[in-house]
Amino acid sequence: MDQHSTLLDLCRHHAWADAEYWRVFSAFPAALDDQILFDRLHHIHLTQSAWVWAFGDRRDDFVFSKAADFSPANALKVFAIQSHAQLDAVAVSEESRLDRRIAIPWFDGLELRVREGLTQVAMHSHFHRGQNATRFRELGGTPPGTDLITWIAKGRPAPCWT
Repeated sequence: MDQHSTLLDLCRHHAWADAEYWRVFSAFPAALDDQILFDRLHHIHLTQSAWVWAFGDRRDDFVFSKAADFSPANALKVFAIQSHAQLDAVAVSEESRLDRRIAIPWFDGLELRVREGLTQVAMHSHFHRGQNATRFRELGGTPPGTDLITWIAKGRPAPCWT
């Protein structure tokens, strides 16, 4: 498997895993009512949208939303779906676009290749999904199995957000 295929797998697993969490949280009312969990979900998806902005033309300033801006909770899920669609569009870009260097304004003086940014956003979300799994258990729920190997074993399914 080449580097681009691996990156596509990472990005597509990322979207699938986020969708799996949204499905179990939506089926367990205490989850989306929990401020800690909801704030972290917002952070995950806000960060994803910040990377979408960083990969783009940056004509407009980035808009920092707050978790409270997403009521009902389903509005945050719609935001997540949109961000994942935009991240996927970047991930399927040709190699020259993925190798383009971009300045990362939240790290003074740092430049990354787009492919490195896509990897960062997937890893960042993975970290916070682990935190959400712990919180979900504390609330009495059972988090979904979303390891990369689970996704591969299931045939690399597309995200199912419903």
